[in-house]
Amino acid sequence: MQDEITQAVLSREEVARYLRGGAGETGPQARERIHAYLDELRTTQRYPIYRALKHPLYPILRKVERLSEGADYVHGATDRGRVVYISNHKSHLDYLVEPLVLEDNKIRPPVIAAGINLFGGPLGMLHRHVTGAIPIRRNTKDPAYLVTLKAYVAELLRRHDLFFYIEGGRSYTGELKTPKTGLVHACLGAEIQNLSIIPTAVAYDLVLEDRIISRQGTKRSQRPFSREVAEMIGSAVGYRTRSFTCFGAPISAAGVDHHSRRDVLEFAKMVRERIGLLHKVLPTAIVASAMRPSATRRELESRVQERLDVLAARGANLGAVPSARQAVEQGVEQLILRSAIVPESHRYRVRDRTLLRYYARSLDHLLTPATKSGARPH
Repeated sequence: MQDEITQAVLSREEVARYLRGGAGETGPQARERIHAYLDELRTTQRYPIYRALKHPLYPILRKVERLSEGADYVHGATDRGRVVYISNHKSHLDYLVEPLVLEDNKIRPPVIAAGINLFGGPLGMLHRHVTGAIPIRRNTKDPAYLVTLKAYVAELLRRHDLFFYIEGGRSYTGELKTPKTGLVHACLGAEIQNLSIIPTAVAYDLVLEDRIISRQGTKRSQRPFSREVAEMIGSAVGYRTRSFTCFGAPISAAGVDHHSRRDVLEFAKMVRERIGLLHKVLPTAIVASAMRPSATRRELESRVQERLDVLAARGANLGAVPSARQAVEQGVEQLILRSAIVPESHRYRVRDRTLLRYYARSLDHLLTPATKSGARPH
């Protein structure tokens, strides 16, 4: 027996058109592929169970101090109608921390779109049958999958809020990546009245898997998630950090033509820009940006102040760095703990250039090239 969402998906015009055959497939072949993808996408959210569970990654999560801003925007948007949260993507902790922030603020839980690599083993069972996460095949060109995914998301949005990452996967360089438009297009195509897009930015003083992903630079292949979990647990020794989840003013989707690829792309770019401004500027990032092969504390404070002036003019989210002196004091301490820099006499010297660049690049979308030039750690 088909569930309600499956029936609704199969009755949508774009799916019915595909089921009539074409693209080198007969009608029965197309139907078989659509049904297979629907089985893969089907998810169930049992939130009371989710709240009661002791999550397998709790030993890591308890080391993260969760802070948030802009929850009032979300409360207003959820009162008015359906909500889509669109966030940047820093860490595997994101899809654990950000839903907990919503719960901390007593906001109804969304369904999360996550990479299909996260759906193996016990954690996959938790995602599929408790948290209600949707497994997403990234970068696929299969038209059967794309039409099914967009129809499924459209129907899901009529029943649940949605949370997804506009960059697709995590940033392996630290910078804010260009937006992916697939899920943006699916949400706009749902044509939900009173739909609010909530730009969401997550940032950490220290990213749990910073060394792992910064050394890769780019994602060359999909590794087993169990291996990544093992690496994260290893990285958690001595790890403590703050997470900042910042919600922005709702963006209306009214007037965006989802049939126009250009309109969808421009809308995605605008959301990404809002996320960039919400992204919390943290001491580790600004010290990494100001650091040179070696520097005295006074030199660091001077260069940090220059950057704070530029960031303030750009409207950046500076609440976590009240002064250049405090930023240097906090940032240096954390980067020493992470072995990115080392104290040497009355100076600081770069020890891990790759890791330092990873944190510096998180401000690339806000700092002008002129300000960044000559300030890369060597």
